[in-house]
Amino acid sequence: MYSLLEQVVTATGNIVLGKERQIRLALACLLARGHLLIEDLPGVGKTTLAHVLATALGLRFNRIQFTADLLPADILGISIYERESGEFQFHPGPVFAQLILADEINRASPKTQSALLEAMEEQQVTIEGATRPLPEPFFVIATQNPINQVGTFPLPESQLDRFLMRIELGYPDRAAERLLLAGRERRELVAELRPLLDAGQLQAAQNAVRRLKTSDALLDYVQALLDHSRRSPHFLAGLSPRAGLALLQGARAWAYINGRDYVVPEDVQEVLPYIVGHRLQAVRDDPGRGPAQITAWFQEVAIP
Repeated sequence: MYSLLEQVVTATGNIVLGKERQIRLALACLLARGHLLIEDLPGVGKTTLAHVLATALGLRFNRIQFTADLLPADILGISIYERESGEFQFHPGPVFAQLILADEINRASPKTQSALLEAMEEQQVTIEGATRPLPEPFFVIATQNPINQVGTFPLPESQLDRFLMRIELGYPDRAAERLLLAGRERRELVAELRPLLDAGQLQAAQNAVRRLKTSDALLDYVQALLDHSRRSPHFLAGLSPRAGLALLQGARAWAYINGRDYVVPEDVQEVLPYIVGHRLQAVRDDPGRGPAQITAWFQEVAIP
């Protein structure tokens, strides 16, 4: 499975240029059965990354463009009366796919945001009294514009917590951008891409991630990180137990895509900024806060 995952990373990196780390983080998020939030400016490849991953992993893909007038029924589906049968027929919405791209999620109203976020949490939707399960695997990649852009509804902390990871893509480096400018259209490359895994193989990998070993020393380290966040003067409130579970899930997945069946503290450190960054609120608002700053805040926690 490790070689197949490396092929997925390579194939995705051939289209989304210069972003290997972000590709690995997105794949780790999926293997951990989490959901991914990408916060960045328009035009840096967020949609392309989601589409390429869906194709390479052999998943049914739907894109939902979030706008201010989008309604929950536009996401979940609706029952329509059929004259021929004399009954209401349910027409599933775009949420009934295996990989969903929720594009510009913070442009929709909070009510519409909640409709998707409930589906993410429960892995099912309830419409007109009937509960309908969502496909397996089910993975949401949501994109979000920077909160200083006009016409956005920021996700509250309780809804941000539904996302296992939050990452940024950023601008490509000079070499990657030159290849992008001189190369073929990205849509053509995506159309030529063939699945490297299927849904069954992906679910088997997700199950394997859950079984990865975590030593008592590693659990002590995660608890020390949680405790540090609760005592730190940098944050208004510390990390919750659910954040600790998310940290373990992400570390297991990072170890797995690196070919190991056990987790080491370095795995925790690699995913830490992307799992806790959107769960912590700094005492002083610092718009420049990024992975390096978050890592620095936790440097004094001893590594076992």
